[in-house]
Amino acid sequence: MVTENSVLSENKEVPIIREIMVATTMSSLFVALFALVASSFRTRAALQAEILALRHQLAVFQKNAPRRLHLHRCDRLLWVVLSRFWSSWRRCLQMVQPNTVLRWHRRAFAWHWTRKSRRLPGRPEVAAHIRGLIRRMSQANPLWGAPRVHGELLKLGIAVAQSTVAKYLPRPRKPPSQTWRTFLTNHLMQTAAIDFFTVPTATFRVLFVFVVLSHERRRVVHFGVTEHPTEEWTMQQMREAFPWDQAPRYLLRDRDAIYGKDFAAMTRDMGMEEVLTAPRSPWQNPFAERLVGSIRRECLDHVMVWNQRSLRRTLQSYFSYYNCASYYPPRYVVENSKPFCCGVGIVVCRLLRRTRSTNLAVASVSSAR
Repeated sequence: MVTENSVLSENKEVPIIREIMVATTMSSLFVALFALVASSFRTRAALQAEILALRHQLAVFQKNAPRRLHLHRCDRLLWVVLSRFWSSWRRCLQMVQPNTVLRWHRRAFAWHWTRKSRRLPGRPEVAAHIRGLIRRMSQANPLWGAPRVHGELLKLGIAVAQSTVAKYLPRPRKPPSQTWRTFLTNHLMQTAAIDFFTVPTATFRVLFVFVVLSHERRRVVHFGVTEHPTEEWTMQQMREAFPWDQAPRYLLRDRDAIYGKDFAAMTRDMGMEEVLTAPRSPWQNPFAERLVGSIRRECLDHVMVWNQRSLRRTLQSYFSYYNCASYYPPRYVVENSKPFCCGVGIVVCRLLRRTRSTNLAVASVSSAR
């Protein structure tokens, strides 16, 4: 029969056991397991009283505990095991959130498989004195390669593979490679570009202009104007552009259908190698495209073209100015302007002056009305 004195006597034994455990610095997991074994020899009333006391102490600790608890790995392992085999573990968990325990389990799962799938150690590395010997032999004999050094090491009784010797040989320092900008600059004298562009006339006809541009100074070598361009006409323009042995080594062009097989054979016979741009990629022929833009902005957008003769005369004056500006700075061209360099500029200024005077006259008449 359970009496009050027996309950009190058993409750007095609990602090003594705990002090012994603390004195021996046992882990919290071992304490929990020992308490589980000891509870099997105690009465139900004693267990209920201990549960009440522990819950009261737990409530007090929760009020005064720090915001973040310092838990050991064994503490986490206990709750991970309980979460796997005890369905009501969430209801009794008070010190951390249930999601924290699930996060511990995922971390332990990842650690377990990372440890199982870790890379096994391979061959042992070569000793330091052998690596130093390989480097010294290479420095003393610069013309020796990996096979010769490997053979010398075998004569000394050092058994290493030839691939290992090649791995530890010092790499020769090569001079830095030139940049793409330097490479292209060095080949500007050997490169030329060709392109077509259209010009509408005052009579609603379309003229085609063929230009040949040298990359050395971005100088216009040749141009031609026609209303019906053909492959034969284009081939003749190339012959006129490079009549003798003046053909460049590389010819940059697009994939226009007007450049047929005969055109490619003719350029090959002239000693030129064609460099084709990608389909629908005009930016790969930048100098020619920029020349066409300059012609439109600086010349053709300010004049009205009547026929082939008018366009040819206008472009000839503009290209004279363009080639002159490409050889000298703009200030020199302006200060030492010649008639053939500023013919187009004079025409444009006159047209602008006439347009301005006409606008002023119209404005004055409208204000008088």
